[in-house]
Amino acid sequence: MRGEFRGALVTFLLALTSVTTMARTEAVQPATPPTAPACGGSSAQDGVAVQPSPIAVATPVPDADAVLRLVADVPLPGSASRFDYQSLDPTTGRLYIAHMGAGQVVVFDTRSRSVVGTVDDVPTVTGVLVVPELGRLYAASAGDHQVVVIDARSLQVIARLGTIGFPDGLDYAPEAKRVFVSDEAGGGELVIDAATDTVVTTIDVGGDAGNTHYDPGSGCVLVAVQSKNQLVAIDPRANQVVGRVDLGNGCDGPHGFLIDAAARLAFVTCEESAKLLIVDLTTMQAIATHDVGDGPDVLALDPGLGWLYVASEAGVVSVFAEQGTSLVRVGEYRAPHAHSVAVDPATHRVYLPLEEVDGAPVLRIMTPAS
Repeated sequence: MRGEFRGALVTFLLALTSVTTMARTEAVQPATPPTAPACGGSSAQDGVAVQPSPIAVATPVPDADAVLRLVADVPLPGSASRFDYQSLDPTTGRLYIAHMGAGQVVVFDTRSRSVVGTVDDVPTVTGVLVVPELGRLYAASAGDHQVVVIDARSLQVIARLGTIGFPDGLDYAPEAKRVFVSDEAGGGELVIDAATDTVVTTIDVGGDAGNTHYDPGSGCVLVAVQSKNQLVAIDPRANQVVGRVDLGNGCDGPHGFLIDAAARLAFVTCEESAKLLIVDLTTMQAIATHDVGDGPDVLALDPGLGWLYVASEAGVVSVFAEQGTSLVRVGEYRAPHAHSVAVDPATHRVYLPLEEVDGAPVLRIMTPAS
């Protein structure tokens, strides 16, 4: 599982540096009554409400094999080793893929369906984030405890920032012009000034953090603190924690999550309990949970179709359709090591980097079958 793998790797790195079928949907009661946080610079506070977009409700597919259809398997460079997060730039069609085992970021052009470059010397790269408005790519380099700042056009390294124990998830808060990076080793949230490529501070979030996402509805940065089973809200302008929500007993080890800002929902993967949790962001209440594959990791949302993809360490990609504040199970797709998923909302194509197919890594491109 991801937790065991990363736990061992974190211990090793810190020592070196001396520092599947869903059976039911059930209500979840949080451990403490939460309140919805609000941070400076949110869309609501600025008078621009985040409006829900129309959601097309998919018809459940009875045959699991018919959920996704193969488009192509494209060979990828590097060793037959583990991949991690991906980040799509919709303005260029470039998909940035963290090839964790090879220590490189692979740049894939979704329009020409070809690899157009790599960024090497990014040891144990985990999270990647492209920010089109800045022309920057940020990569969490856990092997050297840094965040690597890359020019998205030239693919040249601009800066290496840190130190951070095990950098993982990261996101950009546009009003504050800061990048927030979670530390899975428990060292806190690293804050980077995107205008100057310098470290601003580190924020104590109270435990080992998994993914990090900016919520445009509240203006807050949300962090999954997996060792505390909590979501923590940070004001990105003040650089301080403004809220903390217990996710309850239904979610053990929250690691990955995704925000649907228009629907005011967060979807949280619970790594140890193999659950997907739905959190209402207007109340910060956990409202439902679904079964998914063992070791759920990365999520992707296609807002046009209203389809949510949850990729697990077990090689199971669970597919759901949004229906209001609920999810309807569409089916699942299985492939070895399919624990990272990305989707292009413009084409609805799904991208699964697989570490080994016939002895070599490939990018499996899929499309919804229905």
